[in-house]
Amino acid sequence: MNFDPDKIQKILRQSWSLATARQWTPANPAAGQCNVTALLVYELFGGDLLKTPLPAGDHFYNRIGSQRYDFTESQFPAPIEYIDLPTSRADAEQGTTNHQLTALRAAFQSLSPMSD
Repeated sequence: MNFDPDKIQKILRQSWSLATARQWTPANPAAGQCNVTALLVYELFGGDLLKTPLPAGDHFYNRIGSQRYDFTESQFPAPIEYIDLPTSRADAEQGTTNHQLTALRAAFQSLSPMSD
């Protein structure tokens, strides 16, 4: 799959569930999905993992090329102030489980077109 942020956002929204983050709700499907989503996007499309410290904990997202992509920003009631601190896969993995990443990967792949 080519990197098309709009398609990826749509597929992610359909892929998130309680299996991918325990904070998920139908009213706020992006809740709690930042770690697992940033890791999957990094795995599939490369780029950099970034984080911004927030009162509730670190928020993870991606940079591909020179552009920031926060596919879970809809979980917040208001825009956040990004700091864009470079981080590692190991750091992002602390907020998710292998089971959650496997579940998101499987759901995403089942909804992704085989090729663009």
